[in-house]
Amino acid sequence: MFKRDRYLRQLGAFTSISLVAGCGLFSSDSSDEGRPIVVGTTSAPSTLDPAASWDSSWELFRNVHQTLLNFPAGASEPEPDAAESCQFTDSSSTVYSCKLREGLKFSDGHKLDAKAVKHSIDRIKKINVNGGPAGLLTSLDRVEVKNDLEVVFHLGQPDATFPFVLSTPAMAIVDPEEYPADKLREDGKITGAGPYSLESYEEGKQAKLVKNGNYKGIADLKNSAVTIRYFPGSSEVVDALKDKQIDVVYRGLGASDIVDIQANNKKEGLQLIENPTTEISYLVFNPKDPWAKKPAVRKAIAQVIDRPALAHNIYKDTVEPLYSMIPKGLVGHTTGFFDSFGEPSTAKAKQMLQEDGITERVPLQLWYTTDRYGSQTKPAFEELKRQLEATDLFTVTLKSRPWKNYVEGYQKGEYPVFGRGWFPDFPDADNFIAPFVGKQNALGTPYDAPKITDELIPESRQESDRGAVAAEFKEAQQILLDDARLLPLWQGKQHVAANEEIGGAESAIDPATMMVMSELYWKTSW
Repeated sequence: MFKRDRYLRQLGAFTSISLVAGCGLFSSDSSDEGRPIVVGTTSAPSTLDPAASWDSSWELFRNVHQTLLNFPAGASEPEPDAAESCQFTDSSSTVYSCKLREGLKFSDGHKLDAKAVKHSIDRIKKINVNGGPAGLLTSLDRVEVKNDLEVVFHLGQPDATFPFVLSTPAMAIVDPEEYPADKLREDGKITGAGPYSLESYEEGKQAKLVKNGNYKGIADLKNSAVTIRYFPGSSEVVDALKDKQIDVVYRGLGASDIVDIQANNKKEGLQLIENPTTEISYLVFNPKDPWAKKPAVRKAIAQVIDRPALAHNIYKDTVEPLYSMIPKGLVGHTTGFFDSFGEPSTAKAKQMLQEDGITERVPLQLWYTTDRYGSQTKPAFEELKRQLEATDLFTVTLKSRPWKNYVEGYQKGEYPVFGRGWFPDFPDADNFIAPFVGKQNALGTPYDAPKITDELIPESRQESDRGAVAAEFKEAQQILLDDARLLPLWQGKQHVAANEEIGGAESAIDPATMMVMSELYWKTSW
């Protein structure tokens, strides 16, 4: 059992503020009940196979796949979903046992049992996609099937966060008859056991979800069908919302869109729901690049980046400056980058470079994705370029790609410096440190940090009281600060915009900032 009182107090501020046009009584019983709710987003999946995904594909997987544990609406720790019960069966958090619900089936009618769970987890490690979710399973030694309904996870070291790992969509239970044990599924289909079935999918365009009659779990469906439409940019998705072509927007609202909807929601018949979250944005430096590999270059960049200007001028204060890889609201958050570098200073940056023998302007190539983090991404990188070049210390070239190609590029180590966002896999400080370090990490660029990977993370995972691990994470962050391989920029808020006829949007965002489509419904009385 997790001792989370102190931890939850720090998350207590994470509540939803709803700006809603109109008022009245409503329920989920509606003549519109059979009409699909159409959700728009700029965050399209990069893959349809959970074994390959440690990115935005999870948002689709959360709704069509089932995991052993999941987060009920409003919860801050996972509860059994496909499982009937799960628990550590030893005192050292190294043996984790789950008993499945009886009668579970995949959407195609095939049996979902303990063997399917083992198959699903084992294939992640066997296929071992670079930058894929195998990095979440570093503590797992082996999976044992006791009988049809009982599966046991044997860990190579204590890991109190393992229940959180099992709740991530990467650990989706897949049909062994449809998903090969040693390679990715490549037919463009999904066979899951979640609350919805994937009726059809058009890459980059839309996914049609319908209620899965075989589902048994904790989700309480308040609609019978959802269509997710994928848009190339913020302007397109917002125009579609205002034109009533879609009903909800999640991921893709630009700062100006948020400000506009907030000011004009009543007139336009819209609502805006704000969820303070632990989403962060940061820069990654590739140690294989001749310039980015130099600590002096990285620290000089850290010395001149003006986060408040970025947050105010580009994001209209819909984000806030971040000086730590662990965001506010989580144990271990610090202001290390501000404490070490202070206010932006060209003079200090110049001195750092000169002390390393660098006297010419440093050529930098900064990469960003065009269709993942909203319309402010391009202006944000233009602002970073402006700030860096204004010092006369850097010459910056901006490059960009759509997300699917972007992922392939950074996994191959093609980018000298590149931007990433991070939406937490689960709400724990561990998830803002462990995924970025080690030989196998979410960035596709090995980061050798033995003090973190071999000592601090294992020590912290022995502690079931997640509010008692601040010291380990502060020390880990000091190491990240000294290396400056990762540069935090800002912490965001998640906004959902919807027409006034939609209910449930305020409870549809889970602790990993993914939309749970089953919470949405049509209102009936205004």
